[in-house]
Amino acid sequence: MHHSRVTHFELPADNVERAKSFYQKAFGWDISQFPGMEYHMVGTTEMDQKTQMPTKPGAINGGLTKRNNEVKGTVITIDVPDIEATLKSVEKLGGKMVRKKEPVADMGFTAYFKDTEGNIVGLWQSTRRM
Repeated sequence: MHHSRVTHFELPADNVERAKSFYQKAFGWDISQFPGMEYHMVGTTEMDQKTQMPTKPGAINGGLTKRNNEVKGTVITIDVPDIEATLKSVEKLGGKMVRKKEPVADMGFTAYFKDTEGNIVGLWQSTRRM
């Protein structure tokens, strides 16, 4: 069976600067605003400068963003080869799309769904397959 892996997390915040300061001081994370977006990248581990992927197996990095009506809690993001196919499968299994597939710069695509228990989960489809 194919296993899709968790590759990212997102922390929503009412006050992004306050949350940024908290996580930097509490855990020593590197947090920087993504150019052209209201989104902050959160570095929790060393990254390969070419691929921007963690160098340690199993480690993930994340993001920090303004809380909104769709995403109110912490989100895990799952890497999938085809977001549209995954969303169709999710809906057949009782989940519901929350945000359709959207491009993220030239890196890939993202989408969100609600699972059968009400959790919001992110999907990621990379344009940079390793």
